[in-house]
Amino acid sequence: MNGKILVIFLALVAVVGGAGMYYLQVYGFYSEVQAAGIEDVQLTSVVTDMPEAIPHEGFEAIDAISSPLRYRACFTTPLSQALLTETYKLYDGAVPTVAPGWFECFDANVVGDALEEETAIAFLGTANVIYGFDRVVAVTEDGRGYVWHQMNICGEKAFDGDPLPPECPPQPDTTE
Repeated sequence: MNGKILVIFLALVAVVGGAGMYYLQVYGFYSEVQAAGIEDVQLTSVVTDMPEAIPHEGFEAIDAISSPLRYRACFTTPLSQALLTETYKLYDGAVPTVAPGWFECFDANVVGDALEEETAIAFLGTANVIYGFDRVVAVTEDGRGYVWHQMNICGEKAFDGDPLPPECPPQPDTTE
């Protein structure tokens, strides 16, 4: 009899713990990012090597303090891909990260397919927006835009403990 009670107790703890972990991963840490204006969407200029705001509408974004990879955003822009490619830096190796299912405007599979089919182009939004992570912006032929954070070579080397390549900025002091 005592064994059955123990098994039932352990099963209940496992179910409650699993449900709690699921909730925290999918809903708990995310918060909606309020649109702040024209500065919400920026691309890095080929001329100045600095991020510049681009015109956009319908900005929606989510973020979480638990990981720099949790930032996602969607928007539309009137700028053509031709104008964007002449003005802003392209981003090689862009791989969108999966957003929670409830954030309906961002589907990583659709964005990834568009990048592979070359109906979307990836641009550098901001290099090292958080040390080791770039903000990547993809824009489709019809002006739909998607934003996410992606680990760069500096982040990969820093988190692996390997020496940083010379093009990487110095790591921030995390002892403060």
